[in-house]
Amino acid sequence: MKALRNYLDKIKPQFEKGGKLEKLHSTFEAFETFLFVPDKVTFKGSHIRDSFDMKRAMIVVVVALIPALLFGMWNTGYWHFKSLGEAEAMGFWDMFFYGFLKILPIIVVSYVVGLGIEFAFAQHRGHEVNEGYLVSGMLIPLIVPADIPLWMLAIAIVFAVVIGKEVFGGTGMNILNPALTARAFLFFAYPQDMSGDKVWIAEKADAFSGATPLGNALVGNFDNFPSVHDLFFGFVPGSVGETSTIAILIGAVILLFTGIASWRVMFSVFAGGYIMGLIFNFFGANAYMELPAYYHLIMGGFAFGAVFMATDPVTASQTNRGKYIYGFLIGFLAVIIRVVNPAYPEGMMLAILLMNVFAPLIDHYVVESNIKRRLKRIKVKA
Repeated sequence: MKALRNYLDKIKPQFEKGGKLEKLHSTFEAFETFLFVPDKVTFKGSHIRDSFDMKRAMIVVVVALIPALLFGMWNTGYWHFKSLGEAEAMGFWDMFFYGFLKILPIIVVSYVVGLGIEFAFAQHRGHEVNEGYLVSGMLIPLIVPADIPLWMLAIAIVFAVVIGKEVFGGTGMNILNPALTARAFLFFAYPQDMSGDKVWIAEKADAFSGATPLGNALVGNFDNFPSVHDLFFGFVPGSVGETSTIAILIGAVILLFTGIASWRVMFSVFAGGYIMGLIFNFFGANAYMELPAYYHLIMGGFAFGAVFMATDPVTASQTNRGKYIYGFLIGFLAVIIRVVNPAYPEGMMLAILLMNVFAPLIDHYVVESNIKRRLKRIKVKA
């Protein structure tokens, strides 16, 4: 590492002002800060110093996603061979490496296209490259089917990064979650590749159903519905990283332990989904409404959305009370959309994007409420 540090120090002047490659300063700085801790220090004034910067926060989130990613690779291979009737003859590593080879190109395309756009905008604007896409680049491959066409994914990423983030000013200024923006684009632009029974199992045999639990619930097919055990551990078809609740919860523990994710938002999402499930149980107008409320928390992308999407600090509510309201409404609406609207069997995506838009309004009314309460308190004392 010392040799690499010396080499970077040697070529650094070429990228600074007056150097031959000064126009590529943002690109050089991005690679340098990715490899080493920035050497900038303060010389005067009072400053709060913290070793935990944005780059480290993003890397911790990526680490938290690894359990879901690794399980998704194995699960992709498992369901491929199961659809062919060969699952029992295949070993663990056969299934894992099949999934690894299917998902790796998705990850590569996600980072190459997304970071390419980030670097281009940074160079054009003359500012530093933000680390925000380190997380989005991993989230996007985990919320799409394993067989998604790569060209289609690339178009969705361009839309998500340019329209969903850069037009608002880049990382920290966007009002919508970039990863969910990409998924929404795919869902509405190419529904045949994002819904139905054919897309969730890679290279599926035609005779095999391939329906997800949400797909079965939507049509009222509860005869061969997965058990709680299979739903919790993730032995079901679905998006790459959204099936295993236990893998997602491992990531949740990492995020909560490091203080990156808000427990208020996370808890409220699960609470909202569970309460809405209980309300449907009370009415019980059809078999889907009679499904035990806790099933909604472990089906589809609910847990993944609650842990990794709803807790996005940029697009979520910022006030403590607002976080409870924001999270509760996400869970509440996700279950409503699932059960009531047959066009969108996975309601988590739309619920989070909708509440991303309303998050500033929630915070506004929370702050106004606090101001009014304090003014009343002052009048009473006077």
